[in-house]
Amino acid sequence: MLKIKQTLTLACLCACISITAQSNKIEYEEFDLDNGLHVILHQDNTTPIVNISVMYHVGSKNENPNLTGFAHFFEHLMFEGTKNIARHEYSNYVEKAGGTLNANTSNDRTYYYEILPSNQLELGLWLESERMLHAKVDSIGIATQKRVVIEEKKQTVDNQPYGNILEITFKNAYKEHPYRWTVIGDPDHIMSARDQDFVDFYDTYYVPNNACLVIAGDINKSNAKQLVNKYFSEIPKGEKEIYRPHITEPQQTAEIRDTVYGAVQLPLILHAYHIPAIGTNDYYAVDMLNNLLSKGQSSRLYKSLVDKQQKALEVGSFSMSLEDPGMTLAFALPNSGVENKDLEDAMIEEIAKVQNTLISEREFEKLKNQIENMVINSNRRLASIGENLATNYTYFKNTNLINQELDKYMAVTREDIQRVANTYLNENNRVVIYYLPQTEQAN
Repeated sequence: MLKIKQTLTLACLCACISITAQSNKIEYEEFDLDNGLHVILHQDNTTPIVNISVMYHVGSKNENPNLTGFAHFFEHLMFEGTKNIARHEYSNYVEKAGGTLNANTSNDRTYYYEILPSNQLELGLWLESERMLHAKVDSIGIATQKRVVIEEKKQTVDNQPYGNILEITFKNAYKEHPYRWTVIGDPDHIMSARDQDFVDFYDTYYVPNNACLVIAGDINKSNAKQLVNKYFSEIPKGEKEIYRPHITEPQQTAEIRDTVYGAVQLPLILHAYHIPAIGTNDYYAVDMLNNLLSKGQSSRLYKSLVDKQQKALEVGSFSMSLEDPGMTLAFALPNSGVENKDLEDAMIEEIAKVQNTLISEREFEKLKNQIENMVINSNRRLASIGENLATNYTYFKNTNLINQELDKYMAVTREDIQRVANTYLNENNRVVIYYLPQTEQAN
C-alpha cells in the first residue's frame, strides 16, 4: 500500500511539474547599447547561479571559401588571453571562482558562455568584455591554435568512424551555398593563413554590433544593467562590413549518390534531403516528421527496420538546425547478412507510408506530446534558456520565439506532415551516401 501511495504521489508531482512548466512563460528584458550590442536579461532567483553568454553572428558560412575554418579557429583562439589577462589564464579565472565555461561553433554563429555563482556576475562580464575588445590575436596564439585545431580534426574527424560523413554529405548537397564546407574547415587553409587574416576576421566579426549578450539567472536587473554599461558601453562599434551570404542554392533536380570507404566495421546508409531554414513553418513540420520516424523505440523506423524486419541494428532521422535552408538526414546500419540495397529500400518504404497515408489521430496525439515535452525540457536549464534567447534574437530578431515555439509546433497538422514528406523527402531532392568498410573497396 505504501508503495502504491508513493507511486501516486510521484505521479502527481510529475503532473504538477509538467503543468507548471507549460504555464511558465520565459520572462526577459532586452535593450541595445549605443554601440549596437544587444542585451537580454532573464531573472531567475531560484538558484544562486548566473549564466553569462555571448553569441557572435558569425559561423563557417561567413568565411572566405579560400580561408575556411576561421570561425571555429576563433572558438579556440579566444581563450588564449587578452591585453589584461595573461596567456592561458582565461579559464582559470572562471574555475577558481567555482564556475564552468565553454564555447561552440556552427555554420551560422559562435557561442561563448560561463556559468558562475551569482556573486561572480561582474567577473563574467569583465571576462567577456575583455575578449570582445582586447583578445590576443597575435603570432604566438595563432601558431599555438593552428596546431590545436589540426590535431582536433585528426581526432574528431579523420580518426573517428564515419567522422567525415557530414563533410561528404554537404559537399554533395551544396554546390553554391557556403554550407558546402564544414565548420572545422580545411587544415591547409588554416596553416597557410597569414596572421593579418586572423586580425581582420577578429576586427570584422568580434564587435558589439555583431553580438548578443545574455545574462540569465540569479540577478538584480538594475545592477546587471549598470555592470553591462560599465564593461561594454565603451567598446567601439565595428566599422568593417559584415559579410552576410545571400546565396540561394539551386534546387536539386535529381538524386545524387556517392560511395565512400573508411575505417569502419559496419556499413552506414545515409539519406539527406534539402529542407527549409529553421524557424519556417515547414521546418517545424519536418521536425515533427523526424520524431514520428525515429523518436524512441516505438517510432516507425525503429519498429519496422529494427524490431519487425530486423534489417537494421540502428536507425535515426534528424534535421540540421541551420539559419539558411538546410538538410534533414536519415541513416541506418544494416544487420548482419542484410544487403545494403534491401535496407535502403526498407527506409524508402517507411517514408512512402507517411507520404501515402495520413497518420492516425492517436499517433498524432502521441507525437504532439513528445514535441511538447521536448520544447518544455529545452527551457528547463539556465544554460539552455540563455542559448535559446540568444539564438532567437540572432537568427530572427524575435527573442520571444522562446515562448512561441511550442505554438508553432502545435499548429502543424497531420496533413502538413504528409505534405512535407512528399515535398521534401522525395528521390529528386535526395543525396544518398553509402559509407562502407575499406575491406569492401577491393570488391
